[in-house]
Amino acid sequence: MTNHESIVALERALREKNDQWTRLDEKRNVILETIQQAKAALNDYEETLDTYEKARVLLQQSAEYARKQAKQQMETLVTNALQYVFGPMIAFEIELEEHGNRAVAEMFVVSNFDGMKIKTKPQDARGGGVVDIVTLALRVALMETTQPKQSGPILLDEPGKHVSGEYTHYLYEFLKSLATMFDRQILMITHNHHLTESGDKAFIVTIRDGISQVEEATSP
Repeated sequence: MTNHESIVALERALREKNDQWTRLDEKRNVILETIQQAKAALNDYEETLDTYEKARVLLQQSAEYARKQAKQQMETLVTNALQYVFGPMIAFEIELEEHGNRAVAEMFVVSNFDGMKIKTKPQDARGGGVVDIVTLALRVALMETTQPKQSGPILLDEPGKHVSGEYTHYLYEFLKSLATMFDRQILMITHNHHLTESGDKAFIVTIRDGISQVEEATSP
């Protein structure tokens, strides 16, 4: 091979290498651009994820705060109801626990006997009268704490039917205090004459020949 042929071969090889380098450089630029786009997308995703995480934490904290507020309101109202009827040595407590993604509430009645505190489920505390008062107070608490707030009267079917006679007077005094405190009318069905006499108005319903007859009760 002559010198001229060698030079031509070298020039051809150089052009091929230059072309190859140009193609590789273009690929490198494409890869770099793809990497930059991926980094930008990753940054956007991380910022979005951070925002969602902050929102989730805020919602959790708000939900926890709302739960605590509702818990305190219910405990206070039910405790006041129990103490109004049965005296100061009894209280109502709610214990909240997390199970999975939901909060589970356990309810207890705490009684104090000679300095000793006894915590029991409402159905195990002093018979059915306590359950009646707890249920009544919880219904009112739910009406007052649920958002949006429920309007209208408090409807009661045989309230305190298991409350013994010695506490009936305190029960209807408590019902009157509820009506005043929350500015709600109370409509109830009862066979208890003491509760009947406590109302501002009372009506007696009797059935005659299969037809309900309603007449206003008169004071004795």
